[in-house]
Amino acid sequence: MSELATLAAGAKAWPFEQARLVLEHYKKQPDGTVIFETGYGPSGLPHIGTHGEVVRTSMVRHAFRVLTDDTIPTKLLCVSDDMDGMRKLPENVPNHDMLREHLQKPLTSVPDPFGTHESFAHHNNASLVAFLDSFGFDYEFKSATELYKSGAFDATLLKALAVYDKIMAIMLPTLGEERRQTYSPFLPISPKTGRVLYVPMKQIDAAAGTITFDDEDGEETTLPVTGGRVKMQWKPDFGMRWAALGVDFEMFGKDHLPNQPIYARICEALGAEPPVNYVYELFLDQDGQKISKTKGNGISIEDWLKYAAPESLSLYNFQKPRTAKKLYFDVIPKAVDEYLAHVEAYAKQNLAEQLENPAWHIHAGAPPKDLSPISFALLTNLVSASNAETKDLLWAFIGKYAPGAAPATHPFLDKLCGYAIRYFEDFIRPTKRFRAASDKERAAFEDLIARLDALPAETKDGELIQNEVYAVGKEHGFEPLRDWFKALYEVLFGVESGPRFGQFAAIYGVRETADLLRRGLAGKLIEAA
Repeated sequence: MSELATLAAGAKAWPFEQARLVLEHYKKQPDGTVIFETGYGPSGLPHIGTHGEVVRTSMVRHAFRVLTDDTIPTKLLCVSDDMDGMRKLPENVPNHDMLREHLQKPLTSVPDPFGTHESFAHHNNASLVAFLDSFGFDYEFKSATELYKSGAFDATLLKALAVYDKIMAIMLPTLGEERRQTYSPFLPISPKTGRVLYVPMKQIDAAAGTITFDDEDGEETTLPVTGGRVKMQWKPDFGMRWAALGVDFEMFGKDHLPNQPIYARICEALGAEPPVNYVYELFLDQDGQKISKTKGNGISIEDWLKYAAPESLSLYNFQKPRTAKKLYFDVIPKAVDEYLAHVEAYAKQNLAEQLENPAWHIHAGAPPKDLSPISFALLTNLVSASNAETKDLLWAFIGKYAPGAAPATHPFLDKLCGYAIRYFEDFIRPTKRFRAASDKERAAFEDLIARLDALPAETKDGELIQNEVYAVGKEHGFEPLRDWFKALYEVLFGVESGPRFGQFAAIYGVRETADLLRRGLAGKLIEAA
């Protein structure tokens, strides 16, 4: 066993904890490829919570490969449940009148309301695949419709027919009295209307592999359960899919937790060992409501990637998966700066510490170096102070602070500049509230101006400048001292707080910062706003 695998055997990061469970699961039947699976319901446009499953599952898969010295083959399957019937109209898509005509049809049979793909499911699947590809994930996309129609599920569906009574015994106690009378784990696709039918079975013929039911017009109809003519109810479908695909690991949100034992018992009834499951907390919008594909609340994938790099989203998904987190625009700057901090810390850590660092899991053990000497929060302040509308203006300041740094040498920082400008314009500028300095603050500002003027113009030592700022606050009686920094940010930037002021002044320039203080005292920043 390699040193890395030995350390992985005791690592505390949650992907390693799950990887060890997967290894124990594999040892029960040590044969073939270890299958990691994630499911996707394409009833609406993809959202960040959906893709969080793929990010996190990929982290567990990589941890497993390290734990086993990559001696056991693995595969990540991303399965779209696109044979599900469209039971309601998504709120955040166009052409409701057209869609209404196709309610209850499999999503792969519903026309694309956007008019760009073969079906509604194909449109949403394409969005999912594009997002996964942008992360560079190693995965195989699987369409449930194709799995059903190609025969990949046929053997397991026939087995489900053979153990029909066992499946019913699992399901019926979980249902209300009325639904028990009509429930069937099999949902036929009407040969006449193409709709997914929720109808009782009149006959089950395991030997022939068929079910008999009344179609929508009342005509008795017999269909094979194979070849995509029938699908399973979603709870039995979970267990059937695990058995058919040989799944070893799948995670899902806590809304699935009450049903997890049902999925597992169905899988066992089909003669397979249920996979390891990891249950995570749900993402919430800013009002504390669960993020929904059909409602379109919360942040979309496109929203996040407009203002931040994908790696910051991976970090957000890595952190405390079993803690509910609000997902709205205010979390983006913090996620970016925490990501930068983890990458910077990585280079100074020993191997055991690196395995606990989120950057190791985000980058599959190979984080980048020298991403950015400047935080996202500082960049947004720099945009504010300089009224920068282009990256070129920001680079003029950055180049003086970090000679040799340029878009070509620091491409991540160059992207960060673009993100900062967009984020500032959309979220910070509209909320800025400048105010005049009080008499006490005015005296402190004038003192700080004098101290900055006394420093050499080329001063780049943020700590030296920060110490001067601290000294001014203490000498002018600000208690607590954070009131002094609050005054600086409210007068100069129109916000209540921000990153270290000394670091900002080092990047912006001591002379430029002194001039900004003068403009703040003169009320020019209020006028400009």
